[in-house]
Amino acid sequence: MRVIYGIAFILVVLLQVFAAESEIPDVQTIVDKANVTAYYQGNDGKAKVNMVITNKQGQTREREFIILRKDVKDGGDQKYYVYFLKPADVRKMVFMVHKHTEMKTDDDRWLYLPSLDLVKRIAASDKRTSFVGSDFLYEDVSGRSLEEDTHELIETTEELFVVKNVPKQSDAVEFSYYNVSISRKNFIPMKMEYYDKSDKLYRTIESVKIEDIQGYPTVVKSVVSDLKTGSKTEMEFSDVKYDINLEDIFTERYLRRPPREAIR
Repeated sequence: MRVIYGIAFILVVLLQVFAAESEIPDVQTIVDKANVTAYYQGNDGKAKVNMVITNKQGQTREREFIILRKDVKDGGDQKYYVYFLKPADVRKMVFMVHKHTEMKTDDDRWLYLPSLDLVKRIAASDKRTSFVGSDFLYEDVSGRSLEEDTHELIETTEELFVVKNVPKQSDAVEFSYYNVSISRKNFIPMKMEYYDKSDKLYRTIESVKIEDIQGYPTVVKSVVSDLKTGSKTEMEFSDVKYDINLEDIFTERYLRRPPREAIR
């Protein structure tokens, strides 16, 4: 009888293990869901953003802007419009992106500089440069195309999926790979860790506060840290709204003449 009970116990344990493993989706499903959760909630959206940049000495600078987003296709192409409110030296500046997710198609990016009344195209090679002097990069604002990396599930815990992402074109970026810790509960990317060409951790992005807004889990505070310079940038999102039926204001004509949605 002891032998029978022992075998039965082992079978139960094995069934539980197999059941747990069967609940783990494949890595492509994980990254697809995380991408939608991070960048595609609702058909469009709007938020006010307060950004605080803190250098190694503890000195701070602030930025305040409105960000508008419209999906062309869920999980695919998007349009972004960022209108700066504060401080005075960046007021009325506009950053606009037409994001393309196909591997061979570069994003279209514009920057309007009101002090010069100049519209500047941002080259594809500049997308991993500083976003208005912060520790966030231009690419961080609209997201990186999933097609640009290979993905591997390297760890699974009770709370997280950890995915390693390696660029397909290593000479086009400054990192060798980055790991993303994704919540198993809602597929929010909780932490991103970037490793340089020497495999040394040099940059992190963390989601530090999440709220449910209109039924969508939403990051309302994120922090990026540059471990080499000792600086960090915090972004807090307020007045977040989804499905507001934005018109097509994502054109060059609106760089100099911001739409009402961007200034209210």
